[in-house]
Amino acid sequence: MTEDNNENSSTNDLDQEILRQLESMDSNQVNVESSESKEDSNDEFEKLLNSFIASEKEDTISSEPMPEISEEPLDIPVSQVDAPINYGADEAELVQAYKNFIDAIEAIANQRSLETPTLVFSPDSLVPNYKPSTGKRIVADTLACWDLLFMAFPEKLSTLNPNSSDEQFLNFAEGLSDQNLQLAIISYVEILIDIENCEISYEERRLKAQRKRIEKALYEEYKKRRERKERFIKAVAERNFPINAERLINNYFKTATKDAKGAYEALISNPAVYAPIENEKIKPRLFGLIKVTPQDGIRENHRIGAYLKKLKA
Repeated sequence: MTEDNNENSSTNDLDQEILRQLESMDSNQVNVESSESKEDSNDEFEKLLNSFIASEKEDTISSEPMPEISEEPLDIPVSQVDAPINYGADEAELVQAYKNFIDAIEAIANQRSLETPTLVFSPDSLVPNYKPSTGKRIVADTLACWDLLFMAFPEKLSTLNPNSSDEQFLNFAEGLSDQNLQLAIISYVEILIDIENCEISYEERRLKAQRKRIEKALYEEYKKRRERKERFIKAVAERNFPINAERLINNYFKTATKDAKGAYEALISNPAVYAPIENEKIKPRLFGLIKVTPQDGIRENHRIGAYLKKLKA
């Protein structure tokens, strides 16, 4: 009875350690935090914007016209109907390791007259790529199969240290005489390695997609800001104020990225801080009898500010 208790205790310890090793791979997620520094936002925006525009050009250049689809039925050989699934490199290795592991488990179950556990993982779920949810199904299958191994080889597995590294698992497998048990343990280690590789590839794809979304959002924001700026320039220019409308609005928008409230207050109260009043464009009063003075420039400055305060572009 004591031996059975020790055996069950060792089994539980090994179960827990295997679960810890498998599930620890799901915790290595990279937290991506966007910078909130206003001073660095412009530089980062330009970098992301340039990167996005470059990638868009590459996609356009590399795109090819779609081939015309024939309306005639295709004569497909029967041997090609069930074509093999095209996995990614990491996914293909994981599928192979999983299949080897399950083959060994089924062989052991047949030899020991044990019931094969119900499996929840399907290799098709690795198409087009690995996902963490798929990894969890593989973890569930692996743990269920380890329970069968403990029932089939209670004495042999009782000497297996639950804290073993991959290398120690492999060394343990080399000393086994049962080829199916040996294959099961080796394949289990390969599953651990392949899941880790798939997790890394998944994270890289996730970060790439996230970066793409950020670049697209920034580019859309850039286009909206540019269009709004052009509307402002057009509206001011149409009023024929004695000021360079393009210079005025461009300098305002540039300053507004750092201090939106302060920039707007300066725009409506003293627009000359962004572009000087061009006195030579001010029309003399009384049919030219009264020459333009600095006071006229001040008056025009206030008039432009009042207009900009009411302007909605």
